[in-house]
Amino acid sequence: MRAQRGFTLIELLIAITLMAVLAGLSWRGLDSLIRSRDITQAQVNKTAVVQTVLAQWQADLNAVHPAPPLNNDGVQWDGRTLRMTRRAATNPADGADAGLWVVGWTLRNKQWIRWQSPPVRDHATLQQAWTQVDRWGQTPGSEDAALETVLLPLEAWQLTYFRSNTWVNPLSSSSSLDKDSSQGALPDGIRLKIDLPNNTGMRGSITLDWVRPNFSNTKT
Repeated sequence: MRAQRGFTLIELLIAITLMAVLAGLSWRGLDSLIRSRDITQAQVNKTAVVQTVLAQWQADLNAVHPAPPLNNDGVQWDGRTLRMTRRAATNPADGADAGLWVVGWTLRNKQWIRWQSPPVRDHATLQQAWTQVDRWGQTPGSEDAALETVLLPLEAWQLTYFRSNTWVNPLSSSSSLDKDSSQGALPDGIRLKIDLPNNTGMRGSITLDWVRPNFSNTKT
């Protein structure tokens, strides 16, 4: 009878050592894969936030509605806060007129912030909301801050208007560059440039052009 021969202790130790090395290498690869997935997902989430905010910006401008009682054409920029009157997007259950929203955009403490009033349907409430958003853009109180939404961190933002077939500074849009019939009206286009901070993982500048829906360039 041939004697049965098993593994020696040294062979078992070698096998266990090899299995431990392979397990360690596999874990390192899996950990690296999980970290890469988390980083990618975080970047996707940040990109989605920026896209959502810019979509809100476009939606506000697309819904701009002039408010003659305020002596403006729906949009007013003072170098710090952009104020606008726009059509409300939610209709009351009773079928009444949705009214207007007064909306403000500003940069405060490196944060881009949006403010929105409740729906307004009369001149007195409209004037009150317009004054409130102006106050909010300068020195907001607790009542004003309750209507704001912090959107995303920004280093800076800049607006440029398209008037008289050229891009101009909104604060100097009544200069000699703009002496035609469009003076004081809603600009034909608004160019937004935002600078993203380095510490958020998304850095650089984004430029977005908005064109007035009924704009028609008849100049040659």
